[in-house]
Amino acid sequence: MKFSKKSEYALRALIELTAQYKRSLLQRHEIADRQNIPIEFLEQILLTLKNAGLLASKRGVTGGYSLIKSPDEITLGQIIRLLDGPLAPIACVSKTAYQKCSDCPYAEQTDEKGCPIQQVMLEVRNAIADILDNYTIGDFASGRRTRSTS
Repeated sequence: MKFSKKSEYALRALIELTAQYKRSLLQRHEIADRQNIPIEFLEQILLTLKNAGLLASKRGVTGGYSLIKSPDEITLGQIIRLLDGPLAPIACVSKTAYQKCSDCPYAEQTDEKGCPIQQVMLEVRNAIADILDNYTIGDFASGRRTRSTS
């Protein structure tokens, strides 16, 4: 898993949108100014979030963006997967983009031990997912240090 600038900017934009949840629309320049995000980059991110069904938008002078879902229903894991792809550090432990290793000497083994790299990386993937999939945008935006438990 690589945490990109795109995901960082998306989370920062979502902080602003969470603060206005069910209140008012936010224009992209307001989000960009408050969070110091390049506007062109922010436009791409907002479009991705909108296409994923997380944001609504309205055109015009009084337009802007708003969250469709409650911030307590959107996890950091969802956002990072959406923008950066799978959380797994290697493809053979990914739940969303699994790929068998073609050159792994352990790939054909059927015993319980299997690949030692895969075993450790699965633990890494599970630890990352356990945190990010149980920490909501609401938790994140409010500064809560404890994560939601589902």
